[in-house]
Amino acid sequence: MGWLKTVGDELLGMFVDDVDFAGPILIWVVVAALVLPRLGLPGAVPAVVLFAGMLAILVAGAVRKARK
Repeated sequence: MGWLKTVGDELLGMFVDDVDFAGPILIWVVVAALVLPRLGLPGAVPAVVLFAGMLAILVAGAVRKARK
């Protein structure tokens, strides 16, 4: 069964280099896709909110990596 975990890790590693970075991005995109349209925000505000969330995730990831 150890080989199954190794195969799974290798497959995931082919597509995702940093799970600690990709996870929050995926979660933010799903949350934004579900919540932002229901808020009825005008114009480009949902895009700005999505961008701000992505920027916050990027900065947090960079700070976390810099501390290591």
